[in-house]
Amino acid sequence: MAGKKSDPNNKTVAENRRARYNYAVEDTLECGIMLEGSEVKSLRIGGVNIAESYASVEDGALYLINAHIPSIDHGRTFGHEERRKRKLLVHKREYVKFANAIGREGMTLVPLKMYFNDKGRAKLLIGVAKGKKLADKRDIEKKRDWKREQGRLLRERG
Repeated sequence: MAGKKSDPNNKTVAENRRARYNYAVEDTLECGIMLEGSEVKSLRIGGVNIAESYASVEDGALYLINAHIPSIDHGRTFGHEERRKRKLLVHKREYVKFANAIGREGMTLVPLKMYFNDKGRAKLLIGVAKGKKLADKRDIEKKRDWKREQGRLLRERG
């Protein structure tokens, strides 16, 4: 019997792996994105970059700024701007919560992951985060290296 195929709609498009290294993420939120048709096609193809992007509160709404969604060249008449502001779709209660959170000193909204959910809709996972100091990053690297060394020692002894 053939194995179960994975759902083609439910897949990760882009992940910001540096965000967890550079920021201490306190809270996360899944939100929708207002996209054009050519942007959705480009997301399905891949090549999206959210590493340099951020989210901000403007005009009573959340926006994703500086996310790079490449344009596709398949003989179309209308395309899209690659680095335009894209509105994020959240409930009013969540918007107020996150707007108050980034009002605090040193807090920012960082996109963590862009993906398609099981219904085939494009979603963005954003987090309220505070930037880490260089010393904090060094401590995390030391702990990770020590855990790796512990694993090596245990494998060698037992």
